[in-house]
Amino acid sequence: MADELLYLSRADVEKTGLSMAEIIAAVEDVFREKGEGRIAMPPKIGVDPAPDAFLNAMPGYVASARVAGVKWVTIYAKNIQRGLPAISGLMILNETETGLPLAVMDCIWITAKRTGAASAVAAKYLARSDAERLAIIGCGVQGRSHLEAMITQFPGIRHIAAYDKIPAALERYVLEMRAAHMQVVAAPNAECAVCGADIIVTAAGTLKHPTPVIRPEWIEAGAFCMAVDYDSLYTPEAMRAVDLLYTDDVAQLEHYRRNGYFQSTPPVQGDLGELVTGRKPGRTSPTQRSMAIHLGIAIEDVVTAARIYEKAVAQGIGTPLPL
Repeated sequence: MADELLYLSRADVEKTGLSMAEIIAAVEDVFREKGEGRIAMPPKIGVDPAPDAFLNAMPGYVASARVAGVKWVTIYAKNIQRGLPAISGLMILNETETGLPLAVMDCIWITAKRTGAASAVAAKYLARSDAERLAIIGCGVQGRSHLEAMITQFPGIRHIAAYDKIPAALERYVLEMRAAHMQVVAAPNAECAVCGADIIVTAAGTLKHPTPVIRPEWIEAGAFCMAVDYDSLYTPEAMRAVDLLYTDDVAQLEHYRRNGYFQSTPPVQGDLGELVTGRKPGRTSPTQRSMAIHLGIAIEDVVTAARIYEKAVAQGIGTPLPL
């Protein structure tokens, strides 16, 4: 209705039942649209009120979905020490014919799931299709989301090694994943987790001035590295050693480079939209080392939120609010 919008709490968002497989498909489709020039997405704008903390506004428009949206998201790495979530925020969704708001919803679940989904799409084009060994560095929300996404995309994964510098977080993660019938092994250090892995996911926290540890000799020939935490864990030597280096959006990566991030990261070869549309090459050899650096971009949130909204309306979930 023109005089109201739908409010969806985090519980409402989860209740819609949108699956990881559906999100992966939606995110791949939207990157295809990006490669075809059928989206609008200015670079994130934000403020940095504290070290390793920022608040970003992320607007985006997707032609096929006939919706636009903006996510107002905060990332405070030190919140974990306070017993608070590191990521919080809201998503606003508008239909594009009149510009009227359709919904306001919590974005925590959306952010977690769409990030894992985007990484799974990158892995589809950059990892070996027969990948069996997965390494997860960082056992927080993204460590969980990425495990779900990668085993959805690669059902042949048989061995999962996890590491977190916080022993309690690693122990909790292993127990939780095993309870969900995923056989995760706790690695004693990052090197033991990474060595021999076909897919390496690093999600240990985003830092402007990192102290990276992953060496090039740890990365097997043919491995795919998924950097969810910018360049925080990969040494410059490791990044220069990969044969294929992509990101989700080149303009946003260069924006962050100008603001002090990615100072030791070599130039990327293209973005995920170019990969999905075939404008740039993905993996062409089983021995290539490949890497994707994902910043998280608005169109992923918009398409995920649009599908949540559709499901919520169909199922009668959420609270109508007057405008």
